[in-house]
Amino acid sequence: MVKVITEKCIGCGACEAQCPAGAISTASGVAEISDKCIGCGACANACPCEAIEADKAEAPKASIDDYKGVWVFAEQRDGVLMNTVFELLGEGRKLADKLNTELSAILLGSNVSNLCNELGAYGADRVILCESELLKDYNTEAYAKVIVDVINDRKPAVLLIGATNIGRDIGPRLSARLYTGLTADCTALDIDPETHGLLQTRPAFGGNVMATIITPNHRPQMSTVRPGVMKKAAYNPEHKAIVDKAAFSLESSDIHTRVIETVKSLKQEVNLVDADIIVSGGRGVGSAEGFKLIEELANVLGGVVGASRSAVEAGYIGADHQVGQTGKTVRPRIYIAAGISGAIQHLAGMQNSECTIAINKNPDAPIFSVADYGICGDLHKVIPLMIEELKNR
Repeated sequence: MVKVITEKCIGCGACEAQCPAGAISTASGVAEISDKCIGCGACANACPCEAIEADKAEAPKASIDDYKGVWVFAEQRDGVLMNTVFELLGEGRKLADKLNTELSAILLGSNVSNLCNELGAYGADRVILCESELLKDYNTEAYAKVIVDVINDRKPAVLLIGATNIGRDIGPRLSARLYTGLTADCTALDIDPETHGLLQTRPAFGGNVMATIITPNHRPQMSTVRPGVMKKAAYNPEHKAIVDKAAFSLESSDIHTRVIETVKSLKQEVNLVDADIIVSGGRGVGSAEGFKLIEELANVLGGVVGASRSAVEAGYIGADHQVGQTGKTVRPRIYIAAGISGAIQHLAGMQNSECTIAINKNPDAPIFSVADYGICGDLHKVIPLMIEELKNR
């Protein structure tokens, strides 16, 4: 609770300038706080006269039994759903079936109702549609307000968000507003058969261990999942979702930032996440020059070039090629690891590949333990032979 001590207030406006919710006005000569206040305490910290008292907000006591259903944040950009949404729907379907509950997608935007059929075809039982011209462009304040209002009204037990740039922005704000936990960059999700709580697994302590995290006392249970980690849901055009238009309040006064222009990068990005074949090099490649061999093999196979963190840190190749916990998570049909020892940080990013081929001159390299096929030898001798054989076919 935030309280203004009017006898001390001098109406300087310092609190008004710091309020992130636009809940303070000093037009009358003293600070007045509206019901938009979120109790963050920024005003109390800014006041030079100690005229504002702010008690630390406490999480409301919620009955866990009131929360039902699994939700997926259906991120769209320019009217196109992100691939990670279909991956989350696939995983969300498994969770919902174990809980014997409904799988819903919450979709925000302007004139995006045409996406509802696609969400249904990928497994959503219900699409919670939130449309407004104010939601046309992604805005943290607008999206957070709408999603929080709808969640407080409908009370889902689980909310899954893609760990994209937008997901990593909106997720923490939602969890703070909802007084619940958020587990970021999950690599596995499951349901506890006894408590029916969400088991959220992710790398911890620099990727050296896998930690399973629970949210026992608060709802919704929130997780972000990296693109490429989960298997994409099967497409079934016969599966239709119920389109449920949500009621919410959103005014232009709720938004304090405005998108003036969106400039897309001209740099051609490496698309590791959607690649069918990836040829990755590690420190064993030896140099940036050595990566030309990796690139040649990738070109012959029609694949893309990946790399381990150690190769990136050594300056052999750019960070946009990095596969692993601190890079991209991939699940290609074929993954070739050349000169990569197989640190757990790297394995976390490629362990779901359909077929892994390892090339390493160290017979004890950990990468061989996860490889379907292993070649113990010098990559600088092995790869040229592979290229020659492929070109002759």
